[in-house]
Amino acid sequence: MENRLIGLRKSMEKTTFKHLNFSEQQRKKVYEKINKTYENEEDVFLAVLQLLISEKTGYELAKLLRGRGIQKFEGNEGFLYTILHRLEQNHLIKSSWDNSGAKYYQLNDKGRKTLRKAEKTSTKKRLILKELIEG
Repeated sequence: MENRLIGLRKSMEKTTFKHLNFSEQQRKKVYEKINKTYENEEDVFLAVLQLLISEKTGYELAKLLRGRGIQKFEGNEGFLYTILHRLEQNHLIKSSWDNSGAKYYQLNDKGRKTLRKAEKTSTKKRLILKELIEG
């Protein structure tokens, strides 16, 4: 069982929900919703830009994205490299090769400016959503 679900059964037994029983089908649906990834391409782009403030290889970037819970490219690492290629074509990042043949990526000035703008937009969206939820 996943780490985040380890104490769930014991916790439920100690709460007012102890009288509830779930069918296997219901359990499966809950498990699918918990593990469903909700990130869209815009969220992935923002995370990539944020992580490329300092120089990283594609492999390092993939590890850090996984650490943030972004799984959109799982099983399809080509998706990540497509994003990096697109960012490079749009002159938002620069890349360089080291002597061992590893390619490193990092934001350039245009990329940092785009990141600041994207973070402001993202913050505005979150504030609007928070206002709508809280009334």
